Amino acid sequence: MEFVFVVPRRELFPDHFPQGFVPFGEVWNARRLEDVVQRSGFFVERSKAELNPDWKQVIPYNVVVCGSQVLLLKRTKAGGEARLHHKLTIGVGGHLNPEDLDETTNSRNPIPRGTGRELAEELALDGSFEPEPVGLINDDSNPVGAVHVGLVQLVRVQGTVEIRETQMLEGRLASAAELLQMLRDGANFETWSAQLVAALPTLLTPPVRSIATATASAGSAARS
Repeated sequence: MEFVFVVPRRELFPDHFPQGFVPFGEVWNARRLEDVVQRSGFFVERSKAELNPDWKQVIPYNVVVCGSQVLLLKRTKAGGEARLHHKLTIGVGGHLNPEDLDETTNSRNPIPRGTGRELAEELALDGSFEPEPVGLINDDSNPVGAVHVGLVQLVRVQGTVEIRETQMLEGRLASAAELLQMLRDGANFETWSAQLVAALPTLLTPPVRSIATATASAGSAARS
């Protein structure tokens, strides 16, 4: 039985439910999200979480950037999630599990270790990298989106990127201009990725200051 990390919707969005990509700024920022996660988050059976829109399953959704290019992935039929087969994505990530808690520090925030685990499972990153939390993505227009929320992070890699799970993923680097043109041409992007592709011109600016704990934990997990 799989347990996944959730945050009550009312704690995450007490005033209104934003739709689409919400960049971190005055209203929402990485520190506020971390506070909500540590104060109100908990693990529950995934089968229950998938049916309860009062809980939001937190998904680190990592956009891998090499220089001025972005990693573009295509999910094959060998992947475990049938709803994502043949979809294009610029997000690497997945559910947070109990193993992502750092027992050495008694932290109740599974995001840093979960980020590193997901990156290490799907990719081989050669060189240093630093996750930058840049916003949230929420889409209540469909049953899947209604029970998930994405933490969007830019992962700027100073070395090379290779795909580990080659049976489940295909990929290459692409410029923001190419991705935007693909989106205009009707390419089969995941809903979250389509919204992020549209925001790439703004996102691919000089990096903002990242959370030190996320940087250290994610980098350490990916290299282990």
